[in-house]
Amino acid sequence: MHGLNSIQAVFEQAKAANRAAFIPYYPVGYPDYTTSVDILQALAEAGSDIIEVGVPFSDPLADGPTIQAATQQALEKGTTPHHCIEAIAEVRRRGIETPMVLMGYLNPFIAYGFNQLAIESQQIGIDGFIVPDMPADEGESFQAVLEKADLALPHFLAPTSSPSRIRLAAQKARGYIYLVSVTGVTGARTTVPDHLRKNIAEIRTVAQQPIAVGFGISTPKQAASIGEIADGIIVGSALVKAGAEGPQAVYQLAHRLRHALD
Repeated sequence: MHGLNSIQAVFEQAKAANRAAFIPYYPVGYPDYTTSVDILQALAEAGSDIIEVGVPFSDPLADGPTIQAATQQALEKGTTPHHCIEAIAEVRRRGIETPMVLMGYLNPFIAYGFNQLAIESQQIGIDGFIVPDMPADEGESFQAVLEKADLALPHFLAPTSSPSRIRLAAQKARGYIYLVSVTGVTGARTTVPDHLRKNIAEIRTVAQQPIAVGFGISTPKQAASIGEIADGIIVGSALVKAGAEGPQAVYQLAHRLRHALD
């Protein structure tokens, strides 16, 4: 089973286990293509519930310095959206069934073609897409294609989101809502924002989808703290930093983060 149903099933299973879902992010091509594919496999083996597979882009407006540097290195080595799709195909050939969503910016997806993306996703077992620079009210064409293909499309909310934006995301999001924990870009931080509990409670008044929190989570302690109030926790920069040391380092950190949620 792949697509939106697999994403929904993951959150239901995590809820039944009385824990938040663990959702790591990792970009294809860093530190090189082959190693990144091995790291995606390691993330699955560490117990990830969903893996956000990053598509490198030259103007990653939502990403902090760690991910910017990693994706720039991946671009310099020639990583393309096709390589990212092929990376997931290779992981599937290795027998990994963990749900995977492609996370990237809109321009490369437009260039690739929305319909082609949907076709290849169904063939390979890509479960959805996350597009940080596509607001919920400006993504009708891509949303329609993904709905027809029964694929997930999480939308973003932030601490500054107005009630009307919260309602719009609740109406449009497929799979889960991605709640940005801070105003700013991705990157490991040392504290959990005090306002997060209030943000989540406000979103829950209008949204039926699970709420996954990202941006700034880097330690098992932070993961456990946020996992008590959210349906999922998303970790990127800390794992990307570990990626410089190879798959085993990523596995060890991912394993600790995942089990902090139990």
